[in-house]
Amino acid sequence: MTSPLISTEDLQARLGTEGLKILDGSWHLDGRDAGADFDRERLPGAVRFDLDAVSDQNNSLPHMLPSAADFAASVGRLGIAATDDIVVYDTAGLFSAARIWWMFRVMGAGSVRVLDGGLPKWKAEGRLLETGAPRRLPAMEFEADVAPEGVAGLEDVRVALAAEAQVLDARGAARFRGEVAEPRPGLRSGHMPGAINLPYSRLIAADGTLLRGQALVQAFTEAGVDLTRPVLTTCGSGVTAAILSLGLAELGIESRLYDGSWAEWGGRVDTAVVTGA
Repeated sequence: MTSPLISTEDLQARLGTEGLKILDGSWHLDGRDAGADFDRERLPGAVRFDLDAVSDQNNSLPHMLPSAADFAASVGRLGIAATDDIVVYDTAGLFSAARIWWMFRVMGAGSVRVLDGGLPKWKAEGRLLETGAPRRLPAMEFEADVAPEGVAGLEDVRVALAAEAQVLDARGAARFRGEVAEPRPGLRSGHMPGAINLPYSRLIAADGTLLRGQALVQAFTEAGVDLTRPVLTTCGSGVTAAILSLGLAELGIESRLYDGSWAEWGGRVDTAVVTGA
């Protein structure tokens, strides 16, 4: 089994190798300018992947997965091919990079990994950074080969819940229980009936890396997840759900991610919402 993660040590050793493409996939819920951060400092040779720009621009829901053609055109302009060795990181450590990892997997990239611990770990170890105007990579042709089994839509979630399948929600416990308002206006508070809560932060170690081995297994099982049964992941808008999917992939387990997540479910009037534990 190939890990979906790459360590800072291994990436350092691979810098400059042919076909290695490093993407800064930072995105912030609070609206912080990830582009400005990228211009200030980044990993050597990195290009910026703008999550909101590489999304379905005709969908009112936030950063929904674009069509295969639109995704291919966008990442091709970044200089990325599906045959490249792609590494994604973010400035939070382990946050939005997982979403971009998932997107590339769905679109058929052969090798895509998340930098474990992201930029914070890289900097803490005193590794080389690049500043100033970023260089542009030559455009490439990205040949998308979509894997639709990795994506779940609204009706897939309805069916899963009716069948008592495992729907795993990465939002914080207070949001899941409906004790606080959602950060996006107009959304109801609470969760889907039968959903299991596993805040994504429980998968992250004190040093900002993903838990491994038995500690990772325990994080899922203590939340009530049966790792022998199918899992569908969800969150607020499909970003942190990907961290749960990343953790499952580290254990060799495939999952489906509900792309619309709570931004869709909580914003409708024909979907059931419950509060409490």
